[in-house]
Amino acid sequence: MLTALKKEVCEANKDLERLGLVTLTWGNASGLDREQGLLVIKPSGIPYGELSPEDMVVLDLDGKVVDGKWNPSSDSSTHLLLYQNFRGIGGIVHTHSTYATMFCQAVRELPCYGTTHADHFCGTVPLARALTSAEIDEDYEGHTGSVIVARFDEIDPLAVPGVLVAHHAPFTWGTTPGQALDNSAALEACAQMAIGSLQLEPDLGPIPAHILAKHFERKHGPGASYGQQSR
Repeated sequence: MLTALKKEVCEANKDLERLGLVTLTWGNASGLDREQGLLVIKPSGIPYGELSPEDMVVLDLDGKVVDGKWNPSSDSSTHLLLYQNFRGIGGIVHTHSTYATMFCQAVRELPCYGTTHADHFCGTVPLARALTSAEIDEDYEGHTGSVIVARFDEIDPLAVPGVLVAHHAPFTWGTTPGQALDNSAALEACAQMAIGSLQLEPDLGPIPAHILAKHFERKHGPGASYGQQSR
């Protein structure tokens, strides 16, 4: 079942460790087959180096395990809420990567300070609010997804494919698990550069809007010119 997607999701999870985006087992990647309505996600608590495609867990969109020998990631409910509400995405990554998590713990959004950021995120990476005590008691992971969805009420999740959750950690997404992984790596790099830039210039403002637009649109706009175009 979903052999190719299991392999892709497994590789994305293993790459989290390779790219230095996780410590211990603090993170997970998933992928969605929208046609079949099935989610493939990392099993809970298993070290990345031990993972194989056969270890991936398959869930339906109600969160029921339909294939797999392990318990799914504890963050599965968050992933499901995002897939249900962000219609264009096919992959999600959650990490506790050091620099992006610093912004979460400081309860600060990540403005776009330069073109590196603009190449991946069309403006500020927003901050989703902290959960209330009642929300945590009722459904911690589900409400984590709900506050992310609410924060994107007026933001295109494909233009800004990531979020910082207050007091928690980042989530990123993309059209595929691999793209979600790339966005996670980009978010971590941008957060590190932002912290260094703010140390050099505490009153730093965001990048001018016209430079932001140029860099985002040349990679993601209808007339994108970055990379090899078909002739």
